[in-house]
Amino acid sequence: MVARRRKRAARDSEKGLLSPPGYSAIPIKFSEKQQASHHLYVREHRVRGGTKSSWPQKRTLFVLNVPPYCTEPPGTDAPPSPQGFRVAYVAFQKPGGLAAALALKGPLLVSTESHPVKSGVHKWIRDYTDSVPDPEALRVDVDTFMETYDKKMAEEEAKAKEEEGVPDEEGWVKVTRRGRRPVLPRTEAASLRVLEREKQKRARKELLNFYAWQHRETKMEHLAQLRKKFEEDKQRIELMRAQRKFRPY
Repeated sequence: MVARRRKRAARDSEKGLLSPPGYSAIPIKFSEKQQASHHLYVREHRVRGGTKSSWPQKRTLFVLNVPPYCTEPPGTDAPPSPQGFRVAYVAFQKPGGLAAALALKGPLLVSTESHPVKSGVHKWIRDYTDSVPDPEALRVDVDTFMETYDKKMAEEEAKAKEEEGVPDEEGWVKVTRRGRRPVLPRTEAASLRVLEREKQKRARKELLNFYAWQHRETKMEHLAQLRKKFEEDKQRIELMRAQRKFRPY
């Protein structure tokens, strides 16, 4: 009984549906299991006289009330846009396609077995999976970039060597300063050697800091001993002075 009432209510709502002036309503469903329908409002795309449009005339369908889950985002680098219902322009190759779209009665299915649309947790899982780059593809991209960069640097170095010592049109000679040490190649062994040298530098610095701390402690102990000896000598002198003043015989 509940299912019959829902179907009857859905049919009654579709019969009494009011469309905006000049638009036709096309019901769509997310899947076959869904009973309630969402409606798209369509009409032929027209512009006023003298107004230019990037969409072809007589072949473009203007669609209102498009759900946000009906289209894929243009790309990960695109700026984020507010989520919500939007409009769409559908350009057909022939005017007959526009006429056929305007004659549709529906309902149209968004998610089918041949073209499923993910939603909810499944959509989040797919989005996360798509956001993680493939390690092999990432390695290929990095290697390609480094090869291009190394090639560019080699060409610039060769060009600089060719122009070295050659005066220009005004007679000036360009002088290029080079370091005594060549740049280390970008290899894993070279990187490990650099890391090992940095580790040794840190160890030496920590050892020097330890020696400095030990030296300060030794100096403080020596000063404490000097103060103690000074106080003892001072008390001994006071005692000797007191003994000289006190003479019972």
